[in-house]
Amino acid sequence: MIRKVKLEDAQKIAEIYNYYILNSCVTFEEYPVSAEEMCGRIEAVYLKFPWLVFEKNNEILGYAYASVWKPRSAYKYTAESTVYLKNEAIKSGIGSLLYKELLIQLTELGFHAIIGGISLPNEASVALHEKFGFEKIAQFKEVGYKFKKWIDVGYWELLIHKNSI
Repeated sequence: MIRKVKLEDAQKIAEIYNYYILNSCVTFEEYPVSAEEMCGRIEAVYLKFPWLVFEKNNEILGYAYASVWKPRSAYKYTAESTVYLKNEAIKSGIGSLLYKELLIQLTELGFHAIIGGISLPNEASVALHEKFGFEKIAQFKEVGYKFKKWIDVGYWELLIHKNSI
């Protein structure tokens, strides 16, 4: 079931995210985050942007949220989207369910452009974004350095309009 995040979810969300911090280049963070840190991150965005979790049998299997793309006022109709799944939930369809609901809510809130930043290579994330109509609009070469290697970042954009999802 997809539901709105609660602050009590911060520990489980941090656990999901910390797996990626410690084992992959999909995030450029290098040190695990605490439940308190994650709680602060949730509080920073969930009143203005959707933050959703997928819960099954009282277990959070994934989450998706939107946040500020850039802080200047002219960007107010643009959001950055994020989705993470528990490692065991990858390829289960949960990411698509979360992303679809996130995009519906962003459309209802009047957002116009959604940006997805993807460290490359990342075939699964590219496929998820393109499934929903995102188009690749940029690639920055070697802008991140993690696990003793340089990493590119690509940006995908979706222009949304009412009734388009």
